[in-house]
Amino acid sequence: MSAFDKAEGARSKTPAYGSDPRSIIFELLASCHFSPKIFMYDPKSRRADEFICREEIEDTLRWAEEHKSDRPLLESLLEKAKTAKGLTHREAAALLFCDQQDLNEEIFRIARDVKEKIYGARIVLFAPLYLSNYCVNTCTYCPYHAKNKNIVRKKLTQEEIRNEVIALQDLGHKRLLLEAGEHPKHNPIEYILESIKTIYSIQHKNGKIRRLNVNIAATTVENYRKLHEAEIGTYQLFQETYHPDEYKKLHPKGPKADYAWHTEAHDRAMEGGIDDVGLGVLFGLTLYKYDFVGLLMHAEHLEAVWGVGPHTISVPRICPADDIDPHSFSNAVPDNIFLKIVALIRLAVPYTGMIMSTRESARTREAALKLGISQISGGSRTSVGGYTIRDIRDIENSAQFETNDRRSLDEVVRWLLENHYLPSFCTACYRAGRTGDRFMEFAKNGAIADYCQANAILTMKEYLCDYATEKTRTEGEAVIRLELPKVKNEKFRNASVKRLERIAEGERDFRF
Repeated sequence: MSAFDKAEGARSKTPAYGSDPRSIIFELLASCHFSPKIFMYDPKSRRADEFICREEIEDTLRWAEEHKSDRPLLESLLEKAKTAKGLTHREAAALLFCDQQDLNEEIFRIARDVKEKIYGARIVLFAPLYLSNYCVNTCTYCPYHAKNKNIVRKKLTQEEIRNEVIALQDLGHKRLLLEAGEHPKHNPIEYILESIKTIYSIQHKNGKIRRLNVNIAATTVENYRKLHEAEIGTYQLFQETYHPDEYKKLHPKGPKADYAWHTEAHDRAMEGGIDDVGLGVLFGLTLYKYDFVGLLMHAEHLEAVWGVGPHTISVPRICPADDIDPHSFSNAVPDNIFLKIVALIRLAVPYTGMIMSTRESARTREAALKLGISQISGGSRTSVGGYTIRDIRDIENSAQFETNDRRSLDEVVRWLLENHYLPSFCTACYRAGRTGDRFMEFAKNGAIADYCQANAILTMKEYLCDYATEKTRTEGEAVIRLELPKVKNEKFRNASVKRLERIAEGERDFRF
């Protein structure tokens, strides 16, 4: 029984005021206009300290520690995980603490099965586009922080954005993640909206950005409504850490220092009409066990309030950057634990898209793909103007973090193909209105697979025709032949065969 369940039970047994001695105290306090603070975990609350309740996290961690060797319990949780229906934050925590080697191996095996069941061999590809690194915050882990005098500050003009997008289109990208530092003067919402309009307007050869996700600072309902009207895809905002005390230390000054404002941002985004939101923490900043539980509680909160959990969950780890030494953070997460976290997020939130960036090495990304990751960036530049800058020094002097996987997009695509994955540039669900609760309905019952499989094949064919090297093209055609029979819907499968022929003849942008 969770702390929330216990609290609910206690409330149900508490007599009405006047029949319980405790009521006298409440009545006296009320008469004196005092409002006693009662800590309460409530996933349906819109208050950050209630849906991410510190006491509930700490109680969960204590309980998980106590049951880390409880084999009957752990085995029952693994049986539940096999159903691909998800796990609660408390159940996932118990498996995170699990000290039974054979059961830990079973966690990885089941994660692989769930990943295959829901996503098959499909891996969605995207690239980040950094508009500006001006920022007023003083986050201790980010080189964009306002006190950093070493980094070269840049803000792209609309013409420079156009050039960046054309360069990305020439690589083959169809999906971008827009990023910018928080600065009311340099990066106001008007600049972001103008940039979105510019990006969507660019048609270059066969290139077209079909989905633009956005990762910018927490803002108002009104501004989220403007982003929705601008037809963005997913709004992503990483919590960094859910520990309120550590959060304050990591964010000394600036708008981001307001823990509640930041943590409640996804609710405001959904209130503003944005159907799809993305979560994430920066593992290694603080205690990973605490943030793991907080992340899952946030997902449960969105599901409880909006009927829609997170569209994506990202799993970045602290890494080197200008003015940032990751060794100064004492909570670094080793690879084996990190991969266990990936596997357990997949089991806890089976429907969500899981994202891993080029922060991680090719080796780590390869291992994570098997366990739960369904979206990766490729050919990424984390500097402002990085896709058109020719001088590597300029790239490094304005980058947000060092990339460990520096392969080109074509190299990443070929690597995926050689490892029997189906790279996907699909953006169909967003453009077909399969977002929010509608997407989740399809995702949870497995019906989305037919759409995704067919669309992945069609977009892969486009890439092979327009951008791939000869070696990648050969590998890709072989994978398409293997993956096409896996489209279970006969109507979709037959239509895909005809559309593949039309793509080869020069037509583009088919989707189911």
